[in-house]
Amino acid sequence: MSTHTTGSPANDGLSPELVELRRSVEEFANEVVDPKAAENYRNHTFDYDIVAGMGDLGLFGLPFSEEYGGMGGDYLALGVALEELARVDQSVAITLEAGCSLGAMPIYRFGSGEQKQRWLPDLLTGRAIAGFGLTEPEAGSDAGGTKTTASLEDGHWVLNGSKQFITNSGTDITSVVTTTAVTGHREDGRKEISAIIVPTDTPGFTAEPAYDKVGWNSSDTHPLSYDDVRVPEENLLGTRGRGFAQFLSILAEGRVALAALSTGVAQGCVDEAVAYARQRTSFGRPISEYQAVSFKIARMEARAWSARQAWRAAAAKMLSGADFGREASIAKMVASEAAMDNARDATQVFGGAGYMNETRVARHYRDSKILEIGEGTTEVQLMLIARSLGLEDR
Repeated sequence: MSTHTTGSPANDGLSPELVELRRSVEEFANEVVDPKAAENYRNHTFDYDIVAGMGDLGLFGLPFSEEYGGMGGDYLALGVALEELARVDQSVAITLEAGCSLGAMPIYRFGSGEQKQRWLPDLLTGRAIAGFGLTEPEAGSDAGGTKTTASLEDGHWVLNGSKQFITNSGTDITSVVTTTAVTGHREDGRKEISAIIVPTDTPGFTAEPAYDKVGWNSSDTHPLSYDDVRVPEENLLGTRGRGFAQFLSILAEGRVALAALSTGVAQGCVDEAVAYARQRTSFGRPISEYQAVSFKIARMEARAWSARQAWRAAAAKMLSGADFGREASIAKMVASEAAMDNARDATQVFGGAGYMNETRVARHYRDSKILEIGEGTTEVQLMLIARSLGLEDR
């Protein structure tokens, strides 16, 4: 087990409260998450005890107000926690990230007072988690591809359709999946897309068998089907016809959180590579003394440092109330690429040992590719950055 290297930049610029949060989550990651990580990964186990432990620490409530059982923090606090968890186990980190940014946040941002009072207390304490039902086979970033429908009948929305790749959607503690659906058409013929809260115990709602994934083996991901799913009209989330716009704003915030998670992966790979290079000998010398190895690790550290600056700058701009879309896209792209590159280089430093799944670096190598895909691919981020510069795509 490795921890942060001496003089870690992870504390740089943080308030004493955030330094203490980082330390407590690092301790939880090392002492609770890490001992079970390899076994959970091998057995594809969603670990309810670890989720409960994160709830006890208040991690699910970090970016939410105390009024609904949150911790009164913000996305900077959530990002600090995600860094430490992702350093050890990406599956655990994405469970928290999706639970906060994608699960509870739509209800917190757009829900009515009654919806918040009903759902948030359990979601912000980890007693329950929620899913974010956006992606379909032909619809993710492209709202026009949405095929799931919701029609009003006798005071109820009746949903039909399917979703795919939905995190936290099929666990024993999943309480709701907020779902985008076509609720009509505008005068110009475009689809009217709304967001609707769907409790998972509603008849006709089915979390299909879990995916067999390349990585993130200990996180929960399912396709979903909706077969005449009836929920009350008041389960509409926010304004009718604004569902996709609402979800896009949630994704922008989520990109900052995912960038923090990716930074933790990048830093974890550095820490593992440093520890291994110091103790692994070749030709009578620690491999850390060979420039080919030390320079590789130095470049890894530069990537992790750059990723941290990017996500924290994006978080700071978000918290200032300014438009942070470009910074969120830059942070998400830079950090996810740093995670993927560092996972590859750390595996190379470990040699054959890096190909064994009991090592963190092997799991990071399998897990990290999705960081360049989820919550907007690298190509989508490049498109958004280019648009922000006035370079319109054709």
